[in-house]
Amino acid sequence: MKRICPVCKSEFDGRIDKKFCSDYCRNTFNNQKYQDINNYSRRINRILKQNRKILHDLFSRNINKINKEKLLSYGYNFDFLTNIYKTKNGKEYHYCYDYGYTELEDNICQIVQKKGYVD
Repeated sequence: MKRICPVCKSEFDGRIDKKFCSDYCRNTFNNQKYQDINNYSRRINRILKQNRKILHDLFSRNINKINKEKLLSYGYNFDFLTNIYKTKNGKEYHYCYDYGYTELEDNICQIVQKKGYVD
């Protein structure tokens, strides 16, 4: 029985449950189907990587305390992080992968690195 490929519209033969004429057409169909979901994830990952890079660069230059406004001016997005760690005494650390910050007085952030993040 001849079937029509939904991507390239060509006729093809094969198993009765085969929907596409080739792997290329199958991949093209699925890439288009999940494009919005993948783009959303890519945008979030880009922001997370940017945040980590900013914290890493500052920490590498031995800048451990920085004004929150200065972090914003470097492009840091406080809405995106990978986890929050709360100590027993209530202090919160906001991490972007292995680098993070805790807020001190007067809008100052202390940058920290979490050792052994992925063990």
